[in-house]
Amino acid sequence: MVSVRIHRHDCWVAGLCGQRAQKNAATSPQYSAVMTNENGESVPSNPPKPSFFAQFPKAEYVMGTAKKIFPLSLVFVGMITFNNLCLKWVEVSFYNVARSLTIVFNVFLSRVFLGMPTSCKTLVCLGIVILGFLMGSHGELNFSLLGTLAGIMSSLFVSLNSIFTKKVLPVVDDNHWKLTFYNNVNASVLFIPLIIIFEGDVIMNAQEQLTSSAFWSAMSVAGFFGFSIGIVTVLQIKATSPLTHNISGTAKAALQSLMAFYIWGNQPTVMGVLGIFTVLGGSLIYTFVKMSENAKNAQSQPPAPLLQKEQEMTSKV
Repeated sequence: MVSVRIHRHDCWVAGLCGQRAQKNAATSPQYSAVMTNENGESVPSNPPKPSFFAQFPKAEYVMGTAKKIFPLSLVFVGMITFNNLCLKWVEVSFYNVARSLTIVFNVFLSRVFLGMPTSCKTLVCLGIVILGFLMGSHGELNFSLLGTLAGIMSSLFVSLNSIFTKKVLPVVDDNHWKLTFYNNVNASVLFIPLIIIFEGDVIMNAQEQLTSSAFWSAMSVAGFFGFSIGIVTVLQIKATSPLTHNISGTAKAALQSLMAFYIWGNQPTVMGVLGIFTVLGGSLIYTFVKMSENAKNAQSQPPAPLLQKEQEMTSKV
């Protein structure tokens, strides 16, 4: 909840910086020199290079837009909740194996919500990922059923988050900064009852930590990096697809699991390590399969002018 509120404040501060950058660019002396374009309009002859902050829009909360983004916010809250519960109940080395079904859910949900087809090769890759999940679960020494179920639910909500992000981006004119702001404001409200129900006693017994500058400094740093991760996630989904985002996320998760054996000293097992590499292998094979299928689809489609001409001829008939 605290980090989500920090994300919201980051969006608000970035919006103020964006307004100032846009104002400075509009009043720049470089705009004084003008030239006439082909349509007889006066345009700047040498417009200044826009500032990095100029891309940030003003942080405005419009209720109508917020309602349209609210389903994404519900999924976002579910994703964070089950993600934290999974990490709380399982070892760090097993955490990402417990969440390795993201690709499986994403393929299924993409077919349901976005109408994306599924090939036999894709199903084989998903079978390898599921096999790796089962091997990793069997090889985990400190296996937690609740933690594993939380990991499965986290995988489901991560997939839903990617798909809903793709669907609601047009609501904010494909502006990922606006989407991040609305999503975090909505999530801040949604988290309040959950915190009261599940963490009320913890907060009451942690007054000393809540007044500690070290605690708030650490939370601010965590919130900043969380905000950055959220922006990168939206950018990747916007530039590619929900599937591509989850492919890279699964590969990262497998690497993190291997690092956890060294950093946290978790005891590895042969079956557990094989499960990690099986999940990673299935994800990589799936990547090559999707790249091959996308290349074939691009070659089979006629060029845009030809396609438009065929459509015009068909409409005349």
